[in-house]
Amino acid sequence: MNMQTVEHPQVRLNGVSYNATPGLRPVRVDGCDTIVKLFAARCSELGARVAHREKDMGIWKTYSWAEYWAYAKWLGLGLRALGLQRGEVVSILSEDRKEWLYADMGIQGVGGIASGVYTTDSAAQLAYLLNDSGSRFLIVEDDEQLDKYLEVQDQVPEVEKVVILERDGLHDLDHDGCMFLDELYEIGRQYEAANPNGFEDEILKSKPGDTALLIYTSGTTGRPKGAMLGQENILGIMESSARALATEPQDEQLCFLPLCHVLERNVSAYLPLAARSTVNFAESPETVFDNMREVSPSTFFAVPRVWEKIYSKVLVLAQEATPLGRWAFSQAMHAGAARADYLMQNKPVPGAVAVRYALWDFVVLRNLRRMLGLDKLRRGGTGAAPISPELLKWYWSIGVRLLEGYGMTENAGLTAANTLASNRPGTVGLPVPGVIVRIADDGEIQTHGLNNFQGYWRNSDKTAETFTSDGWLRTGDVGQLDDDGYLTITGRIKDIIITAGGKNISPAEIESRLKFSHYIADAVVIGDQRKYLSCLIMIDQENVEKFAQDHKIPFSDFASLCAVEQVLALIGEEVETVNSEFARVEQIKQFRLINVLLTAEDDELTATMKLKRNLVEQKHRALIDEMY
Repeated sequence: MNMQTVEHPQVRLNGVSYNATPGLRPVRVDGCDTIVKLFAARCSELGARVAHREKDMGIWKTYSWAEYWAYAKWLGLGLRALGLQRGEVVSILSEDRKEWLYADMGIQGVGGIASGVYTTDSAAQLAYLLNDSGSRFLIVEDDEQLDKYLEVQDQVPEVEKVVILERDGLHDLDHDGCMFLDELYEIGRQYEAANPNGFEDEILKSKPGDTALLIYTSGTTGRPKGAMLGQENILGIMESSARALATEPQDEQLCFLPLCHVLERNVSAYLPLAARSTVNFAESPETVFDNMREVSPSTFFAVPRVWEKIYSKVLVLAQEATPLGRWAFSQAMHAGAARADYLMQNKPVPGAVAVRYALWDFVVLRNLRRMLGLDKLRRGGTGAAPISPELLKWYWSIGVRLLEGYGMTENAGLTAANTLASNRPGTVGLPVPGVIVRIADDGEIQTHGLNNFQGYWRNSDKTAETFTSDGWLRTGDVGQLDDDGYLTITGRIKDIIITAGGKNISPAEIESRLKFSHYIADAVVIGDQRKYLSCLIMIDQENVEKFAQDHKIPFSDFASLCAVEQVLALIGEEVETVNSEFARVEQIKQFRLINVLLTAEDDELTATMKLKRNLVEQKHRALIDEMY
């Protein structure tokens, strides 16, 4: 095969050479060859220093590395006392909180495999995951999540014990299969008393090839598959990130995306472990922006939908400002955009441009960043889905250096990334150190490195399909490498649209341009084997409602808002603006609005707020047929 390949040169850290050349093993971080050995070393080294913060009754409280160690140890030993064996899976069904990390490290510490379950999953989905993973132990957050288990307990006979984190609303619980976290801690303490250094001994047994995590894919094209990530997979990502996206010991980070997702797991569990930095847990998904202002993180990684929501909020505030305020904001944005044109291309900023920006930064932009909680941000990151180049430039214009990267569950969440030193807008950056990327003849991106996963749990056929005969991971993404090695993603192989006229079209770029409109939250372009392209659009509720209110347009609910003639005309104008950027065959001829307000609890959305193309097409077949 005639393939294009790019890789970084070999690097060294702590005296150990590392890259992803086939056959080069192993990798170590500070001399440790497994996550849990590094965890033990960090907790011993840092002791009383703050590891993370969490709100309790509205007050931020601190928790030390010593506490991190103690609670993870008791949780892990408690499960061992209950019968957990090395190589068995334990499922965790909870929102982000410190106990999530205690469970993660405790389970891995005694040789178990930690598997997160999204809190938005239904009882039926929970039953599938428990049965597929063979989990004998399930950790749930509260009564709401416990109810899901109780609804399907007869369908999950392998589950022996459910551990509940919160007692609220469950004081009268009487169930032989359930216990509370403090009871598990006590069992762990008793086990430790009878087996001194038992946790440390278990950690010493860990090996680089041990499976550490079982992360289920979102299942957009069928049942979710459990991706097995080994101890060395995660250490490889720690090493790569240290080179490409350095995190400092003094950094503050905000944990808010589901820890089930590989991106948040890396950002809020493993990279802080490597860097000795501090993690702050958001109170809930609804309070993220308030918590951002309180924490002012040093680095912040989010999916595009979060960055889009921040942008939309700012536009709404700007529209509500006084005429003088709107004029000042406009001037500041023009000054910021002029500076961004140079910074984003790694070019020196001319003196006059820098002076003009400094003035408007002092008057407007500095206060804007403080209001958003981005005033101390050294680097912002986005991934998991395409982001509009215009949105990237908008953030650079307000003084927020937002960088796009690329990864997937199957390669431990990181393949390529733009950095402050090497940024090329429109690409997802250079392959990170230790990862090799090549483009196959059909345009598929394929990767090789220690970050490539071990395979799918109990699914050797799918595993075999995912790797090439020479051991490279088939990502399923289509892209290209430029002469300097920067990677561009153009879409998914399975999403390529072949029109009735035989034209191959990747819908990702069109959808990304549509989503830059602050009136459009998401879009799915349709057209496979059709004579023209059409589109299903999910409007941005907040901004479209404000448009309706400003224009005195009556509506009673979300569905009626989507049916208003003026709203349809508004979205039509946005579609035509995007159409002007594409060739005629790539232009959208018809569109329909999805008139149901979707959340992560709906099947059509993933936990990272992306529309599931296949499911959307199935559920809204009538709307699609209308357009043809």
